Amino acid sequence: MKQLIIKSFYNVSGGISIGNGLWMLFSASTWFTMMPVGAENTGPLNSHFVHDVGLVYILVGIGAFWCASKLDKAIEIHLAITFFMAGHALIHIGEILSGSLPASHWLIDFPLVTFPAIVLVGLTPVMLKRK
Repeated sequence: MKQLIIKSFYNVSGGISIGNGLWMLFSASTWFTMMPVGAENTGPLNSHFVHDVGLVYILVGIGAFWCASKLDKAIEIHLAITFFMAGHALIHIGEILSGSLPASHWLIDFPLVTFPAIVLVGLTPVMLKRK
């Protein structure tokens, strides 16, 4: 049962990451204005930067699908995904705490930035035991 939950998490997060990354790549301006993440609070649209980050999200998604299919061999990929997602979450938290982002981002960022990072960090000891 635990293995099924872990695989499901990787598959769902992989699909969300790839979908988000493709949207960022193929329509940076609509992603920036329509994605309910408060991106406009970070400054004006920089399409090149959105495209670059979109590629990262596609790689994270591919890695998540790989982890789901090879749980016993996934620790290195898991750690890479975790490093990106946890680092991304810490940057957002730091910007909220410093006032660079409004306090409303605590709620905006939680579902797609902070929560996945917490789950991935929490999964790390489990994944290390699988190795």
